[in-house]
Amino acid sequence: MRTDHGRDPAIGLVSAACSGDPRAVEGLVAQSLPLVYNIVGRALGGGQDVDDVVQETLLRVVRGLDRLENPSSYRSWMVAITVRQIRDWIRGRVKDRETRESVELAAQVPDPASDFASLTVLRLQLDGDRREVAEATRWLDDDDRELLSLWWLEETGQLERAEVCEALGLSGRHTAVRIQRLKEQLDVGRTVVRALAARPPCPELSAVTRSWDSAPSPLWRKRTARHIRGCARCGERREHLVPVAGLLTGLPLLVPPAGLQQAVWAAISPMVPAAGEQAAGGTGTGTTGHAGTRPRGTHAAGRPASRRRTAGRAGHARTVTAAVATAAVVLGAFALVHSQDTGRASSAPAGAPTAAGVRTASAPAPSAPASPSPSATKKEKKTGPSASAGATQASRSPSTRAAAAPAAADPVVSSRRKGVGVWSYSAMSDGLSRSGAGWYYTWSTAHPGIAASAGTDFVPMIWGAKSVTAQALSEAKAAGPYLLGFNEPDMSAQSNMTVDQALDLWPQLQSAGATLGSPAVAYGGDRAGGWLDRFMSGAKQRGYRVDFIALHWYGGDFRTAAAVEQLRSYLSAVYERYHKPIWLTEFALIDFSQGTRYPTDTEQAAFLTSATKMLAGLPYLQRYAWFGLGTDEPGPGTTLFRSGSALTPEGSAFRSAP
Repeated sequence: MRTDHGRDPAIGLVSAACSGDPRAVEGLVAQSLPLVYNIVGRALGGGQDVDDVVQETLLRVVRGLDRLENPSSYRSWMVAITVRQIRDWIRGRVKDRETRESVELAAQVPDPASDFASLTVLRLQLDGDRREVAEATRWLDDDDRELLSLWWLEETGQLERAEVCEALGLSGRHTAVRIQRLKEQLDVGRTVVRALAARPPCPELSAVTRSWDSAPSPLWRKRTARHIRGCARCGERREHLVPVAGLLTGLPLLVPPAGLQQAVWAAISPMVPAAGEQAAGGTGTGTTGHAGTRPRGTHAAGRPASRRRTAGRAGHARTVTAAVATAAVVLGAFALVHSQDTGRASSAPAGAPTAAGVRTASAPAPSAPASPSPSATKKEKKTGPSASAGATQASRSPSTRAAAAPAAADPVVSSRRKGVGVWSYSAMSDGLSRSGAGWYYTWSTAHPGIAASAGTDFVPMIWGAKSVTAQALSEAKAAGPYLLGFNEPDMSAQSNMTVDQALDLWPQLQSAGATLGSPAVAYGGDRAGGWLDRFMSGAKQRGYRVDFIALHWYGGDFRTAAAVEQLRSYLSAVYERYHKPIWLTEFALIDFSQGTRYPTDTEQAAFLTSATKMLAGLPYLQRYAWFGLGTDEPGPGTTLFRSGSALTPEGSAFRSAP
């Protein structure tokens, strides 16, 4: 059954897109891209042709929107178009094989390192049985790949069985039979992967595969499987296979590569003049229930106020063309984009900091540092669960440092990896849209006051023990596909939880069906016997799922090179201990050794620039979030915006960060 985070786009969004609303088409294309990319990529096995087929599929979807009679069937209709495009491509490839020389075809063979199985293992950081399943997909027959692409998404909660049947053009019973055969083939592939990876290798298997060119194929799958069935040593590899369906549960969509944005843009760039004409003419309105998207660095004030919906269908094709041209600019900034009902009523956020990033008068005392540095002792930041999102701001100590002047406009680098923590302040929606952040969080399962036009992905958090409520879990499940665990449970002034308490509550977080991050400890994530180490050991013993490690880090050494190296060393040590993907969900330079001391804006910006370049080179670092977005106060601090909407030097550095 499809999970909430794999549900259809809002009907209002689809209806508006079908009526020719450019912004709605833009949002619909962005939401559709990850699903189309995963279907095509797994069906074709990877390679450059994936991008071509994805482009053509999305263009056909957009061109056919005015013929979609029932908006509620959009997802099934889109998947069916995707499958037809895959089949058309396969037929074209077969024809090429019949008419071209083999030497010409050899030049078109994709690099094995770029195949979809390798990308799945690398980008989702799979290990153990899950990695084995991904690698086993290389050994399938070509005819099974199309089915695999749909069934995989069914098991991960992105598609319903009815949608799979409709896309394949098969009955439910026939589809079930084919899927059962596919599972059997995958299990055979898993035993082949195990046998070939065994160390020391089986001498008899080595003799059988002596002439093998190391390229997975159905022929060598059959030969290797035949040996395994008759070999006592290799036959053990067939035992204790965990059911493949259970291994796929909870896996997110594989994120489309950044290069796909460029490829889509190249394909539709001839449409840009038409887009300019359309924008000048003015069409389209906002869309109900849609988290609006726009090219990074553009905010509501940059949009013409007089835009209106085109009457009837006559202008639809030209309007859609313009929308696709606009959407291409933002496609690369979207990761796992899923529809959210941003208009729903939300509970007050738990753990949201005040606008200054400090505590309210009624909040607990400051917490200890989220830094591996032994010299740091205390820090002031987000509070525990509060009565309302708009908590009264605490006053700050007077500072002789001048408020940051607004920085000059600079290019914005869009990246799904970079994010920001957001607490309530006057210009938070505008700041979020200008920041270039690909995602954000609020230390809560809700994001009240942040307008849909911000256009970035919201990631919910279950802040502490009191946040584990039916309403919070429901909100987290709806927000998907990610969920952050408890906030600094190792600190008495934060969520303040024992390891056993966190473990007892963990199954409820798992029930949200999301890709789940560990509790984010304030410090010591790399220490044997530390809070996080004991939690991870307990989770393993109980069979609980932790998909990635969330960490906080604050540096008290304001020398750029030294601070960056301290951060790198900490992340590396944590990865070596757990071998799981890492999200750095809070980081900045703050010295807590004697009160709270901030670096200059120049020092903070230099650190942010160097640190994010370093983070971009860590394959296990999936996402990071700066602390934090903005404040209504003049400073000093760590925020990207001050005095409401004034961009700080560190804000400018963040906008340019990868």
